[in-house]
Amino acid sequence: MSKFSASTVIKMIQQRRVATVGGLFLLCCILLPSSPLRAGAPTEQVRATVDKVLAIVRNPNLKPEAQKEDLQAQLAQVIYPRFDFTEMAKRSLGPHWGRRTAEEQREFVKIFAALLGRTYTDRIESYTSQTILYTREIEDKEYAEVDTKIITDKREEVSINYKLHSIDNEWKVYDLVIEDISVVNNYRSQFDRVIARSSFEELVRVMKEKQS
Repeated sequence: MSKFSASTVIKMIQQRRVATVGGLFLLCCILLPSSPLRAGAPTEQVRATVDKVLAIVRNPNLKPEAQKEDLQAQLAQVIYPRFDFTEMAKRSLGPHWGRRTAEEQREFVKIFAALLGRTYTDRIESYTSQTILYTREIEDKEYAEVDTKIITDKREEVSINYKLHSIDNEWKVYDLVIEDISVVNNYRSQFDRVIARSSFEELVRVMKEKQS
């Protein structure tokens, strides 16, 4: 039987360790998700919008109640281009959408956009001093998801998932999932109840009231 010196055995062990570490490194590269630093267009476009929103809501000159209208106007200019409110309104209204006239649909989208825009800005505005992390991006042809986490001052986490689709090379939000609750699905349930209990016209009236 061949005999090895101590130095030879040590060298063999070191070579095996290098091979093992190298194999583990390659396995990690295959299995682990890509770094958020290499995020694609969906994340970058969402981040650009969120950054603009935060810059507005953190502006001390827009804090007084007298500046509230100006604040809402600036937020609308930033948010509306990123959201596909027509698609969100259509999904939220569900089967009732196809039963409405083109004029009713246009009016509903306008009211829905104002309602959802305010809901979104109110949520973001309540986290103006916290940290926002972009944790994951999934892109599949014309659809994508961007996951974010808001880290509060108490180190609590609030998740907001953006569901997007591509329109003319722009990624538009068609649903928001806040703390595992879909905004579109939530609205659809509420709208169904109001229409079943009363009518579409009553739903529009209630939505208008909420804007005042």
